[in-house]
Amino acid sequence: MTLTLVDYLILAVYFGFVVGIGWFLRKNVSSSSDFLTSGRSLPLWITSLAFLAANMGALEMIGMCGSGAKYGMMTSHFYWIGAIPAMLFVGVFMMPFYYGSKARSVPEYLKLRFDEKTRGFNAITFAVMTIFSSGISMYALGILLQEIFGWSFTFSVLASAGIVLMYTYLGGLSSAIYNEVLQFFLIVAGFSPLAILAVQKAGGWHGVTAKLAPVMTSSWRFVGNSKDNPMGVEAFGLFMGLGFVLSFGYWCTNYLVIQRAMAAKSMTDARNTPVVGAFPKMLIPFVVIVPGVVAVALAQMGVGYALPTKNGGPDYDKVLFSLMAQFYPSGMLGVGLTALVASFMSGMAGNVTAFNTVWTYDIYQGYIRKNAPDAHYLWMGRMATIFGTVMSIGAAYLARSFNNMMDLLQLVFGFVNAPLFATFLLGMFWKRTTGHGAFTGLVSGTTAAGLTYGLTSAEGKGGFFGVLHTFPSSMAQNFWVAINAFVVCMVVTVAVSMLSQPKPESELVGLVYSVTPRQVENAIWYKRPAMLALAAVAVCVALNFVFF
Repeated sequence: MTLTLVDYLILAVYFGFVVGIGWFLRKNVSSSSDFLTSGRSLPLWITSLAFLAANMGALEMIGMCGSGAKYGMMTSHFYWIGAIPAMLFVGVFMMPFYYGSKARSVPEYLKLRFDEKTRGFNAITFAVMTIFSSGISMYALGILLQEIFGWSFTFSVLASAGIVLMYTYLGGLSSAIYNEVLQFFLIVAGFSPLAILAVQKAGGWHGVTAKLAPVMTSSWRFVGNSKDNPMGVEAFGLFMGLGFVLSFGYWCTNYLVIQRAMAAKSMTDARNTPVVGAFPKMLIPFVVIVPGVVAVALAQMGVGYALPTKNGGPDYDKVLFSLMAQFYPSGMLGVGLTALVASFMSGMAGNVTAFNTVWTYDIYQGYIRKNAPDAHYLWMGRMATIFGTVMSIGAAYLARSFNNMMDLLQLVFGFVNAPLFATFLLGMFWKRTTGHGAFTGLVSGTTAAGLTYGLTSAEGKGGFFGVLHTFPSSMAQNFWVAINAFVVCMVVTVAVSMLSQPKPESELVGLVYSVTPRQVENAIWYKRPAMLALAAVAVCVALNFVFF
C-alpha cells in the first residue's frame, strides 16, 4: 500500500478537524451534565446519525468485512435481524422509560427501577465491556497504522489513542457526537466506491455468485442445519442467539448507543433517534459485507488478488486493507484510509464517553464521593476519559489473539448484554420484578455465560474448565453463551422475585409499562415513531427476501 502526498494531506486535515471540533465545543462545557450528557439539547438528525455511527467503529468496518469473507452473506443477519428489530423496539417501547425517568445513564435507571446493588453490578460490568470494546477499536487502528506507515503496533496504538483522548477530553459527549456525524459521512464516502469497484472487477454480482458456493451468497437457505453453513449455526441459534438475545441485549440496554438518544432535545426525538437510524443501518451491509464476500471470489479468479494470511490461515481483519490497496488510486486511497481512521475514532470515542459517564455518575458519585460540588464531577469526568483510554490500550493487546475481532466483541456482549436484556425485559414489562430478583438474575446469568464458555470449545477458544461440546465456529459458541446467559437470568429473576417483596406501584410510575399512563403523541402522523417503525419493517423484510 503506497501513499502519496495527497493521501497524507487528507489524513492530516481530518486529524486537525476532529481536534478542532473538540476545541470549539470546549467553551460550551461548564458543568458535568454538559460534558457527560450534552444537556439533552441535540436535534434529531444529529442524534440519529450519532446513534448509528457509534456502532460503526472498527467492528463494523474491518470486522464485518472480514466476517463477510469468513461467513458470506449470512453476515447480513447482524443487521437485518440482528439490529433493525431491536432498534425499532427500543425506540417505540423502551425510550419513553429511559428518557422519561430523567435517568442520566442505564445503570441509574436500574437504581430507580430496582435498587442500588443492581445498579452497581451493571455499572461495573458495563465499564469493563466498554474498555474491551474501546480496546478492540484501538487494536483495529493499531494494525491499520502499522500496515500503512510501518510503525510498531505499540506506537500506532499510543498515537491513535492520544488523538481521540484530545478531542473527547476537550468537548466531552457533544464533541464525540458531532465527530460521529462527520465520521458517518466519511465512512459512506470512503467505502461505497470500494464495494462498487470490487463487484465490477468480479463481473458484477452474477459473476460473484457464479464463482462462489451458494452458501456464501445466500442469507437464509442454509440455516436448517449448522453443518450446512460456514457460521456453524442453525435457525434456532440464529434467531434466539443473534436475532433476540444479542441483538436486543445490545441495542436495548447498551448505554453507548442509548446515550445518543438520551441527548435528544425532546421525547419524540429521543424515540425517533433509533427508528430513523434504522433506515441507513439496513443498507450498511452493501458497503461493508459485500466487499468481503467479493474478496473471496476475486481470490479464486486469478486477477492478482489474494486473501491476506496470518499464522498459516486467512487473516480476515486485513481483508478490507488488502482490497483498498488493490483498487484505490492516490487520493481515493487517502479518503478510504481516512474513513477507516474515522471508524476507529467513532468506536473508541463512543465507548470512552459512555465509560466516563457511568464511572462518574454510577460508580464514583454513587460509592466513592457522593456529595461533591458539580465542578468536582466535571473534573472526574475528564480524569475518567484519561484512565479509560489507558485501560483500553491493555484491551487492544488482548484483541490480538483473535483472528476476527467481531468474534471477541460478540463474546463480550454475551457476558454483559444478554443477561442484562432479560433484566430490563422483566423490569419494564412485569411490575412484580424485584431488586433482589434482578440482582440475583444478573449475577446468575453472567455466571452461566462463563460456565458455557468454559465448558465448550470453538476454534481453540474456551474450554478452560473442560470440553463438553465443540462448536463449529466461534460465532456459534457466542450465540449459545448469550442464550444460556439470558435464559438463566430470566428464570432466576422470576423465581427470586416471586419469593421477595416488590416495590409499591406508586414508585414504579414512569418506570414500568403497565403502571405508566400513555402519553398522547403530538407529532404529525408520519413523524410518529410507530409509523416510521412500520415503514422500516417493510423495507427490512423486502431485503431479506431479495437475498434469501
